[in-house]
Amino acid sequence: MVVREVCGGSAWVGELGTGRWRGGAGVAVTSRRDDTPPASAVVVVGASAGGVEALRAFVGALPPALPAAVVVVLHIPADAPSALAAILHRAGPLRAVTAAHGSLLSAGTVFTAPADHHVVVADGHLHLSRGPRENGHRPAVDPLFRSAAVDFGSRAIGVVLSGNRDDGTAGLADLVRHGGLALVQDPEEAVYDGMPRSALQHVHGARAMPAVKLGATVAELLAGSTVLPGDLSTTAAGAGRDQLTEVEARMAADEYEDPHGTPGLDDAEPSGLSCPDCDGVLFRLPGAPPPRFRCRVGHAWSPASLAAQQDVNIGAALWSAARALAEKAELHQRLGVSAATAGRHEAAADHRYRAEQAEGEAAVLRRMLARGVGGEEGGKGVG
Repeated sequence: MVVREVCGGSAWVGELGTGRWRGGAGVAVTSRRDDTPPASAVVVVGASAGGVEALRAFVGALPPALPAAVVVVLHIPADAPSALAAILHRAGPLRAVTAAHGSLLSAGTVFTAPADHHVVVADGHLHLSRGPRENGHRPAVDPLFRSAAVDFGSRAIGVVLSGNRDDGTAGLADLVRHGGLALVQDPEEAVYDGMPRSALQHVHGARAMPAVKLGATVAELLAGSTVLPGDLSTTAAGAGRDQLTEVEARMAADEYEDPHGTPGLDDAEPSGLSCPDCDGVLFRLPGAPPPRFRCRVGHAWSPASLAAQQDVNIGAALWSAARALAEKAELHQRLGVSAATAGRHEAAADHRYRAEQAEGEAAVLRRMLARGVGGEEGGKGVG
């Protein structure tokens, strides 16, 4: 068996039991036997803004002999290396590592999503991809939840922690429809309550509690000592695989198919809206509220995330227009000076008028932006 570790920023591959490693010269690395068994269940966790402290509390409450693997998605910038695995490794008794493509889902291990990659589960292993962003994020919470629903069904537990807007709601609902259980951080405790409140509003049977209690409850559920009142019987009765969830899970894994005419998505109707990421037509997906949208290349949006990204794009467009008007004013000012120097006073007056007009229009746009019309200049919405 081969295991992978990272040492000094370099990837090392070693054969277990041999002590031989392939890597850069002059660095000694000792092989480590990883004989943890495959996970019999999976706990998938989604968090965004304010999520690190909640994750530390949650992971810290998990027991060392957890029979499940824990897979975590925290929204992070695409160009920023994540230290989340190191943070969670120190937070509790479980080993925490950054997810690697093809890794076995081993019991008692916390896997964290790397920057700019979706992480999904398939056939008991982790799959990393740079598939289409969901709600403007990669990694995104919903693809992980969706894949756990398809691969583990009733052996999956989904957990939504602190974050803005409604990320994780659709994926958690898919997980419940496939027989899994839904747990949510108490919105009153969460630093940002948008994600927990959305999940509680839209996901049948979701239960809310403080982050520490979530960890303890997961352990009890996996040990069979706790049953969430009314959840298991209700969920089991409605459990089943649906084609749309499976197709969307394949999209996140970058096994892409055109959404229009693809089985499971052929009932999607053009929404009349444009995708903020690629300007393509957004199709409204069938299913329970809240509504969801996908474009032809696979970008997915919830209503709250779509509205937030539209604000960002509007802001960028307004700043661009304000810049263009400022440049127009500058041009006419220079032309006016040249015309006056040449004695063409009528032309000089016309250029001054056009410069003042452009300056006035730019000022209107700047006042709109100062009032908060549109989002932050040139940026993505914050999760």
